[in-house]
Amino acid sequence: MGVEVSNLVKMYGEQRAVDGISFSVQPGHILGFLGPNGAGKSTTMKIITCYLPQTEGEVKVCGYDVVHQSLEVKKCIGYLPEHNPLYLDMYVKEYLEFVAGVHRLGAHTAKAVDAMIERTGLTREYKKRIGELSKGYRQRVGLAQAMIHDPQVLILDEPTSGLDPNQITEIRDLIREIGKNKTVILSTHIMQEVKALCNRVVIINKGKLVADETPENLQHDTGNQLVFVAEFKGEFSPKNLHTIQGVEKTVSLGQNKFRIISGRDIREDLFSFAVNNKLVLLSVSMEDQSLEDVFRKLTS
Repeated sequence: MGVEVSNLVKMYGEQRAVDGISFSVQPGHILGFLGPNGAGKSTTMKIITCYLPQTEGEVKVCGYDVVHQSLEVKKCIGYLPEHNPLYLDMYVKEYLEFVAGVHRLGAHTAKAVDAMIERTGLTREYKKRIGELSKGYRQRVGLAQAMIHDPQVLILDEPTSGLDPNQITEIRDLIREIGKNKTVILSTHIMQEVKALCNRVVIINKGKLVADETPENLQHDTGNQLVFVAEFKGEFSPKNLHTIQGVEKTVSLGQNKFRIISGRDIREDLFSFAVNNKLVLLSVSMEDQSLEDVFRKLTS
């Protein structure tokens, strides 16, 4: 079992930081948990990980209730918060051994620590104090501590923050591998990361759920607007494109190529427009919105 959130509400005085959201994610899936700053993402993740109590609603992790069975929930979860808390005076290996002790790994400690050092690319750095590491390597240490007890659920808040492009690729590959048989909730502002990793996307805004879809469906779902790119051969006034029913806006891309926004599918109409104006329609395609566009539309 994964994570189930039902009608979750969190009040801070009169403010509803989280306002009745519901979603679930099962093992073998990576959920992108998105929203602008102040939307309620971190509050929701803190409730899931038992750091904060909810005001209303229910959250279950691996079948355990976060309020009444919090110790069992914590055993199931690995958590990398946005501001990665580390003991800077400890050596990398020493710190991971300490975390393994907290999780009571016992005789499995040495094997688990060595495995995490290798999986997170810390082999060259494990003899250093954490305070001597770059931000990117500190992030790797945080990821290693989150996974060292082999949790069924992994919650990652900005896991690639501070990493260089090569490190980002390595950590994404690791998260993708983990997500094959575990439940992963990933919060990030990097839309490329969402598209590369996530099976589903949940977007919240001002505490409310505004989207729960696959990345592909989010890009296809443009509301009442469709976007086309059409290229013509021949001379005509671009204003004439607005004679086509449903056309709301046109943007010239140069050399008789246009991006056309419409409230309906106008591909047949574009062909007829070309014939009636003695033009050649060289190409026409329907364009998906970028995830950035969808995010702005849903959270503006």
